[in-house]
Amino acid sequence: MPDGTDLLRPRPRGAFRGAVLTLVFTGVLATAAATDSLPRQEPAGKRAEALPGPGSRAPGRTPVDAAALGRAAAAAMADGKSGKQAAEEFVSRSGDRWGAVYDRREYAEFEQALDGAYTGVGLSAGRAGEGRVRVTRVRPGGPADRAGLRAGDRLVSVDGRPVDGLSVSETVALLRGDGVPGSPVALGVERGRAAWTPTLRRARLATDPVTVRRLDDGAVLIRVEAFTKGAGTRVREAVRKAPAGAGVLLDLRGNSGGLVTEAATAASAFLDGGLVATYDVAGEERAVYAEGGGDTGRPLVALVDGGTMSAAELLTGALKDRGRAVTVGSRTFGKGAVQMPSPLPDGSVAELTVGHYRTPAGHTVDGRGITPDLAAGERAEERARTVLSGLGGAS
Repeated sequence: MPDGTDLLRPRPRGAFRGAVLTLVFTGVLATAAATDSLPRQEPAGKRAEALPGPGSRAPGRTPVDAAALGRAAAAAMADGKSGKQAAEEFVSRSGDRWGAVYDRREYAEFEQALDGAYTGVGLSAGRAGEGRVRVTRVRPGGPADRAGLRAGDRLVSVDGRPVDGLSVSETVALLRGDGVPGSPVALGVERGRAAWTPTLRRARLATDPVTVRRLDDGAVLIRVEAFTKGAGTRVREAVRKAPAGAGVLLDLRGNSGGLVTEAATAASAFLDGGLVATYDVAGEERAVYAEGGGDTGRPLVALVDGGTMSAAELLTGALKDRGRAVTVGSRTFGKGAVQMPSPLPDGSVAELTVGHYRTPAGHTVDGRGITPDLAAGERAEERARTVLSGLGGAS
């Protein structure tokens, strides 16, 4: 995570080794093997405020008892066993589908990743059928790209250890290894009937989560791959610099989330204040708001797909519910869990679901996703550009 200077970070009672309690909206770890994708998101600092009256938890979902989890980890350590493993088993039995446990190194690396830099091989991996793992995206110019890997390849093993059946966090840990740039990692890969084991060397990679380009018709395409630190400000700057009257095509496809502060800042580029999302924590309903002064008149189309997750869904829901954008593409992933990290006796950290966020109109995202205004498949961008032109977004 970033240094947190712009985030809501209340310090818990009895903080372990000075750890701070950070309220987070966790993104999907299934893509974190990429180390391009981000495992969690945070609420919008001062823009995350309590609403009057108590909120309610999603029906049928009982939060994990963090104190009981800590006791289970401590008991395992007293018996000479792994506290982290005991915590993982506890979370697994709880039914918390987004709960995860990280050791100190893993947690520190995830924090650094949200600063826009990471050590890895530059591939995104997702869970396929029967517990298998497939490569979903390859970072251009990264170690995986240079080794010839591409989306759709099956990841069979990491340094000789089979990954089928492993949890996503375990696969992520194997890919990251010691986190040292230049360290080797052998990947077992299958593509159709072909199989090979390339040895890659991890590299320190910088992310460029926001790209901007002018389209032939004069509209501006803003693609946001992740909401790392500074991404929201870059979106606002891109909108401010766009020619008068030019429409904006906001491409959120494949965006697995990031910091909710950044998603709220991005929303502020198109909204003049107002509600972005609500969420509940321990029965208390809270809200995330956009800042005032956004461009509310410029034509806007948002492109989404099944890889649009978490903070990106929060932004999509705000723009859609408030009538600010026409959304085009396919239904989003459906990740809307509010999570809170709990430090464990051995220094590992468990992130546990404590609530769920909702769009301004009160729609639940978790497990449902957001259905766009206009469905579009492979030619989604073409259709989105046609819609934008119809809105008067070409110049």
